Amino acid sequence: MDKTRQVRLAKDAMDRDWADPRLDLDTVAAHAGYSRYHFIRAFKEAYGETPGQYLTHRRMDRAEDLLRTANLSVTEICHVVGFSSVGTFSARFKTWTGLTPSEYRTKHVGRGAALIPGCYAMLWAGGFRSAPGAGERRDSGAAKPRRSGEAKQRNSEEAG
Repeated sequence: MDKTRQVRLAKDAMDRDWADPRLDLDTVAAHAGYSRYHFIRAFKEAYGETPGQYLTHRRMDRAEDLLRTANLSVTEICHVVGFSSVGTFSARFKTWTGLTPSEYRTKHVGRGAALIPGCYAMLWAGGFRSAPGAGERRDSGAAKPRRSGEAKQRNSEEAG
């Protein structure tokens, strides 16, 4: 597999799991088949920023969106976008935007549509899933479709 493809696959994994606070450089580098230091160089060469910068940008863009549109607390948004520390989240957000999360919300709320209720925003972002235990993988959070036969059988049992 060529170098560009390996780095792209690792970036795809970051795009898929960006909100997981357990996502770390060693995991992503291993996904690409590189040491962490070689991966940082290859990623920066391909995308113009380090993997950490890219991940922070993804998280900050999503946090900005949620602060403008969702009725969630700053703490809830911090956790939804993959930070485990509100202090770290607030400091990075201020570096990113020049405003604290609360200042950003105050400045941008009131423009456009009404805020999305927090319960819907959390459900949409996968915030109601319980955290997987050690060694377990986080699922996509999507409901598994029922087979039509099971649904029909369940409905007939309930009716009878």
